Amino acid sequence: MTRALPNPDRPLRIGTRGSPLALAQAHETRDRLMAAHDLPDTAFSIVVIKVTGDAIQDRPLKEIGGKGLFTREIEEAMLAEEIDIAVHSMKDMPTEQPEGLVLDTYLPREDVRDAFVSHGVERLVDLQPGQRVGTSSLRRRAQLLNRRPDLEVVEFRGNVQTRLRKLQEGVADCTFLAMAGLNRLGMGHVARGPITPEEMLPAVAQGCIGIERRSGDTITADMLAAIHDAQTGLRLAAERAMLATLDGSCETPIAGLALLEGNEIWLRGEILRPDGSEAIAEEGRGPAADGAALGEEIGRRLLSRAPAGFFDWRAA
Repeated sequence: MTRALPNPDRPLRIGTRGSPLALAQAHETRDRLMAAHDLPDTAFSIVVIKVTGDAIQDRPLKEIGGKGLFTREIEEAMLAEEIDIAVHSMKDMPTEQPEGLVLDTYLPREDVRDAFVSHGVERLVDLQPGQRVGTSSLRRRAQLLNRRPDLEVVEFRGNVQTRLRKLQEGVADCTFLAMAGLNRLGMGHVARGPITPEEMLPAVAQGCIGIERRSGDTITADMLAAIHDAQTGLRLAAERAMLATLDGSCETPIAGLALLEGNEIWLRGEILRPDGSEAIAEEGRGPAADGAALGEEIGRRLLSRAPAGFFDWRAA
């Protein structure tokens, strides 16, 4: 299928979740397309789609279905031609797309680091034994308990605003958010400070916005090519190949970060037991153009070192 260039009579329909951060990402995508193609904002329509992951807030993601909870309804709307493109936080994306959809456009990557957020504690190292840390991320939970098993971790689901409200209400003494999300919301000041990747390796694809389209929509593909960031694409090829090799999901504490160093790519990966009792790390370098092969290699090396039952969150 092809479609005409968007115009006020037939705007390009941009599908997104309804959280403030998701809407900020959709508006960034729209603004970049407007600038790249000299189009007015009336040539675009932002369509909010309710997803299961946002509707269910009282249970951990691992109990209700994993990463697809944030994408399934949006992808179904695109296959039904109710929207033309979808804007996603890449760390929410499964490594495989439904038949008929393509994910090959990435905006320039934001800050990859986690942010330490607290009303009463200045730094992560200042937390006292027994203090409560709120997070819904298995990765952050496992990394924290690996370093500080003396802390208590409590479930902390919701968007940025919901989690900040819970923090204000005293549900926890501190939490972690993505610096990228805070920056995109103009809320970077909320963080006490970023946590370096050496302290906590971030989630695969953290800080990245991906844009999904129908595979046969060649005009939209050409439009998106104008805003694609090639360096981000190279980094994600390595990180997501590692994730796919590990069969990563919301049930699996996995971290990964690829950096470009000239014509080389440097990939670090980490897997952890859900209770934080053990962490395994690997890293490697290779040609930037072969990032996917490097990702598969790092993934295989991590798997080869993981004992039986390593990824079973039920045992935690």
